[in-house]
Amino acid sequence: MIKVLIVDDDFMVAKVHAGFIQRTPGFRVVGAAHTGAQAVVETERLQPDLVLLDIHLPDINGLDLMQKLRDVAPELDVLVISAAREVETVRKALRGGIVHYLIKPFSQTDLQERLEHYRNAYHGLDSSKDVAEQSDVNRVFGLDRSDRPLPKGCSVETLKLVEAALGASPGDLSAAELAEQLGTSRVSARRYLEYLHDEGTLEVRLKYGVGRPERRYVLKGQ
Repeated sequence: MIKVLIVDDDFMVAKVHAGFIQRTPGFRVVGAAHTGAQAVVETERLQPDLVLLDIHLPDINGLDLMQKLRDVAPELDVLVISAAREVETVRKALRGGIVHYLIKPFSQTDLQERLEHYRNAYHGLDSSKDVAEQSDVNRVFGLDRSDRPLPKGCSVETLKLVEAALGASPGDLSAAELAEQLGTSRVSARRYLEYLHDEGTLEVRLKYGVGRPERRYVLKGQ
């Protein structure tokens, strides 16, 4: 369960946000603070995973507060929720390492979408692995395949054929072998294969012989 602390100077707004969060699976509101000083105390006491942070607080700017919160909770993540729209404010927030910036007013759906992305991306990283795959990193930064464009000259239809060919293959395939199966050029086949490799879908095996090693591709876990 992801523990959330709400930091907002408006008591009623904080209560509304708490209701939104409580209706999002995987999240639990552990407290609320309405000043910067109170936020530091509550963050140290509750050790939340995530703070929903307003910028306009009565005693401190929320962006200046972020480092104070991380001093008492080093692993803390911050999602800014604010009416502040100034470009420089958004830039400063991004430089401060926030997970998202949501401009008020927003709907329950808007907040839930950001929370679900945070849960799936940041908390979806497999802590049992020592290293992350590119696909893991892409997911954290919102660059999964549905958002990331295909390489120039590639199509979704051909990509599906490439994936089907890899799935039907009893072993690994080279770009030349795939090109022969699909009737495409070797350069085109390699482009699709390298794209899937960058996405973390394929493993590359090197076959050594005369000259440069041949790159051969296989679906992970196959």
